[in-house]
Amino acid sequence: MTVSIAPAPQHMRALELANRVRLARADLKRRIAEGEVSAAEVVLTCPWEAETMSVSDLLMAQKRWGRTRCRKVLEAVPLTENKDIGKMTERQRRRLAVALESRGALPEPAPFEGGLRVLARA
Repeated sequence: MTVSIAPAPQHMRALELANRVRLARADLKRRIAEGEVSAAEVVLTCPWEAETMSVSDLLMAQKRWGRTRCRKVLEAVPLTENKDIGKMTERQRRRLAVALESRGALPEPAPFEGGLRVLARA
């Protein structure tokens, strides 16, 4: 007599996949925030964990990027905020990567001295 183990129910497999994607995305967002990976690189390479991620989620993973800055960049491309990275055309990818690289050189915040912000003079 042979006993076979039935595969896990479909909903359990779906939960397992969702958790794997969620953890991989969290790691990707952490690496973007720390500067290990650039958002432009993710747009161009489109790793599996970013395929169903929205463009705004990717952009806001960068330090000092909020809704306003995201909207300004996406208006220049033009793209909608909720566009999935995996569904972007090659042309959209290139245009967004160029826009991100040109805005990539963000000024560092001014240091604090004695409780007052020191303004950098050019």
